[in-house]
Amino acid sequence: MRLEAITWDRLGDRLAERLLDLTPADGSPWPRVAFDGAPAARPGELAERVGEALRLRGRPSLVVGTEGFLRPASLRLEYGRQDVEAYYNGWHDIGALWREVFDPLGPGGDGRVLPDLWDPVTDRATRSPYVRLPAGGVLLLHGPFLLRHWFPLDLGVHLVLTPGALRRRTPETEHWTLPAFDRYAEEADPAGTADVLVRADDPRHPAWSG
Repeated sequence: MRLEAITWDRLGDRLAERLLDLTPADGSPWPRVAFDGAPAARPGELAERVGEALRLRGRPSLVVGTEGFLRPASLRLEYGRQDVEAYYNGWHDIGALWREVFDPLGPGGDGRVLPDLWDPVTDRATRSPYVRLPAGGVLLLHGPFLLRHWFPLDLGVHLVLTPGALRRRTPETEHWTLPAFDRYAEEADPAGTADVLVRADDPRHPAWSG
């Protein structure tokens, strides 16, 4: 796949322009977009850029990070603090993401979304208020392992790092998570299935194919 060099600002603009014409296939009035990538790839930063670019174009959006939908520590860390299987399959509350984010933005939904559920620092419910996304508003969901859950996505953006870059940009204390990303690449092939691929090895100089 041929990738084109681009700046982050220009990438945000290009994606925002694309989202202006995005029509959900299931008839929902809310386009749903995933920014999928390891924390080291900073998918949330790109989601925020796109959200700002949409705002400047008069289109509302809602940025939601899966770190706000972690399960309680008692469940997340049941098998230890560095259990790769738990990290891959059990850290995020996928049921809550369906219930609080995707169902309200599906056909017949009311657009009333809970932007986060659990604070991993305090290990308590955030008690955040619901946010109503108006019809035509775009969901910008970011986090790891998003392209394997059959979420009703209208566009998938995958930020990819080479194994060397992933190791280099991941804090040493989190290197135990790296096998989970190898497994994800093998099982889900996010680089091959995403609608947009962003190479983020050099944080200053991304490249993309969309």
